[in-house]
Amino acid sequence: MISAHLLLMFIAALIVVCALPGADMALVMQTSMSRGARRGFAAACGLALARATHVTLSACGLAALLHNAPWLYEIVRYAGALYLTWIAVQIFRAPVFALPDQAGVAAERPLRADFFKGLLTNLLNPKALLFCSVLLPQFIRPELGSVWLQVTELGILLVIVCALFDVIYVLGAARIAVWLRRHPLAQTVQKWAFSSALIGFAVRLSLD
Repeated sequence: MISAHLLLMFIAALIVVCALPGADMALVMQTSMSRGARRGFAAACGLALARATHVTLSACGLAALLHNAPWLYEIVRYAGALYLTWIAVQIFRAPVFALPDQAGVAAERPLRADFFKGLLTNLLNPKALLFCSVLLPQFIRPELGSVWLQVTELGILLVIVCALFDVIYVLGAARIAVWLRRHPLAQTVQKWAFSSALIGFAVRLSLD
């Protein structure tokens, strides 16, 4: 078992990382603002599964493979950048909000579409995988017992803390959307802001 002191330090590190603006935050908030809290939660569930996958892959050594195989890292990196750009274009082209008279049209879109959007947004970011491979070992102490058990414990904690932040972002964005629906200009600014943010994250991912 990991000591309480290490767990608190790990949680503090996660809070700092989750509070920083990123593609995951932008996706969850934009989805919640434009499509409602249910679809925001669907995207958040996709992000949670992606994070759990990254923890598992990191423990299995894929992060080390990406680090030692630059060509593979480049493929995943550019694929992630293209996907973020595609999402940004879709946001820009879509109606600002699913207004009441558009509710029927919005309901036709299955929740799994938002789930897979969240899943792919995080899975196609190799930095998320490398982040897990760098962060987790800092809090593992072999002398405290099974390394696999410690990785599992930290991985579960990572998914839970990040999911809690996603819940905060979804609920907060849904509340903001109520105000935005009464201000057309603010709706346009919101759409441009999130599209620009995702393109910015895509550019940063492709250049780093």
